Amino acid sequence: MKSIGEEIQQSEFSDVYQKLGINILFTAAWFGELNRTALKDYDISLPQYNVLRILRGQKGKAITVAGLCERMIDKSSNASRIVDKLETRKLVSRRVCDKDRRQVDVVITASGTALLKELDNKVPTFKEMMSKQLSSKDAEALNFALDQIRNQK
Repeated sequence: MKSIGEEIQQSEFSDVYQKLGINILFTAAWFGELNRTALKDYDISLPQYNVLRILRGQKGKAITVAGLCERMIDKSSNASRIVDKLETRKLVSRRVCDKDRRQVDVVITASGTALLKELDNKVPTFKEMMSKQLSSKDAEALNFALDQIRNQK
């Protein structure tokens, strides 16, 4: 097992907090690369995969593009452009929102659901990656600590 210092070939950090921040960023990038590699053969990006998973979680209920933006992991992604690409591949469909004609509702199609089902067997899950190293108690503690960091005022 390599430490973060070994991974990035840095022997000293200014303090434990700098080391932690770098470790979080490095680990997030590491997970992202695992997922990008798994998705490469399907010509799908991480943000597109994220949108499809959000839509699957809607269980057939439509969501607006603005609603997708709120739920996406990468808030800087252009959800409209992502939906355009997914719609071109017939993985999602759009329709004018019943409640507000200025909004567009998005739903996952049967093809999108089928693709995700196939990807479920290809993309490593967080559980299979983390449960080898962390107990559920450790995972809860880490979740709590990360929530505290993110929710500071």
